[in-house]
Amino acid sequence: MTEQISNKELHHNQEQVAFLEKELRYISGIIKQKGRQILSNYTVTPPQFVALQWLFEHGDMTIGDLSTKMYLAFSTTTDLVDRMEKNQLVMRVRDEQDRRVVRIHLLKEGERVIEEVIQKRQDYLQDILTDFDASEVQQLSSLLQKLHVEMKED
Repeated sequence: MTEQISNKELHHNQEQVAFLEKELRYISGIIKQKGRQILSNYTVTPPQFVALQWLFEHGDMTIGDLSTKMYLAFSTTTDLVDRMEKNQLVMRVRDEQDRRVVRIHLLKEGERVIEEVIQKRQDYLQDILTDFDASEVQQLSSLLQKLHVEMKED
């Protein structure tokens, strides 16, 4: 009997899973749309913003590394970096140890854009969370973190 209960708990109700998938998809879409609205005030495209975020969070990387992380073709990433370099958001820098390696370095203007846009996104989320009490925000944070960890390990 205990084993049946455990199996039921392990295999969540298909309706619940379908509901969660749909809600997460809708939330993701709203966040993406809001992010694009915020970005419309900057000279940065959504793919450029994603590239800037990678550089901001992980430091200098090669175009190859960046294209892998963004799931883009090498040539597409090169074009993206060219445009960002023209707008003085990033700079190509030769590796000190191996001069053949060129890394993309985030410049101050790129950092400024990332920080401003992220702050505006956080302000938006802060406004949305006004009807949540502290324990609900804490519970939501914990559950989202758990979901993120599980997805990264998969």
